[in-house]
Amino acid sequence: MKILIIEDEIKTVQSIKQGLEEHQWEVDIAYDGAIGLHLATRSPYDLIISDVILPGLNGLDLCRKLREANISTPILMLTALSTTDDKIVGLDAGADDYLVKPFEFRELMARIRALTRRNSGTIQTANLLKFADLELNPDTKQVVRAGKEITLTAKEFQLLEYFLRNQGRVISKVELAERLWDITFDTGTNVIEVYINFLRKKIDRDFEPKLLHTQIGMGYVVKLPS
Repeated sequence: MKILIIEDEIKTVQSIKQGLEEHQWEVDIAYDGAIGLHLATRSPYDLIISDVILPGLNGLDLCRKLREANISTPILMLTALSTTDDKIVGLDAGADDYLVKPFEFRELMARIRALTRRNSGTIQTANLLKFADLELNPDTKQVVRAGKEITLTAKEFQLLEYFLRNQGRVISKVELAERLWDITFDTGTNVIEVYINFLRKKIDRDFEPKLLHTQIGMGYVVKLPS
């Protein structure tokens, strides 16, 4: 497994690199955004960890450029900015998750595991997951609705795949937090609602019927409307 770290704080880079290499990860480093962009577009990575504030090209613009280039590698943003608005800006730029500095290495590892987890042990192993006119291919990472291809970030794809593997079942925020983010659900954060809204805009806004529904007080479900 290979990770690209884009960070200009040398102590932070050295600490993360050492920890990841102890877990048998291969690590590349870029100390500014422009070099990070160059590496990310030239070599395949399993994950990109990027600071928001970088010389040359900031992390948000870097993230946007990668998504515009159709690079779907999961991106974990590191930031000292902890307000909800700051986080939403990062997610809206195409990041899959964020981690506020300072953080413990074990929390970083939990986020990495969540973003790079490979589905295993599922009964449904065919190349295509379908519901109504929505299709998802876990192998090619393609999503199509009504014949139109939809571009998702890695976390959006992971979220949709989980829903499609649990069609018709109401899934709580607690379950989504534990299964997809590898964290204990915090009622003070709205990260799950943010991602549900991102996903809903892409798979439902321009289509009928709506497939992703909110069950008030219980969670979310993929189903046809009554």
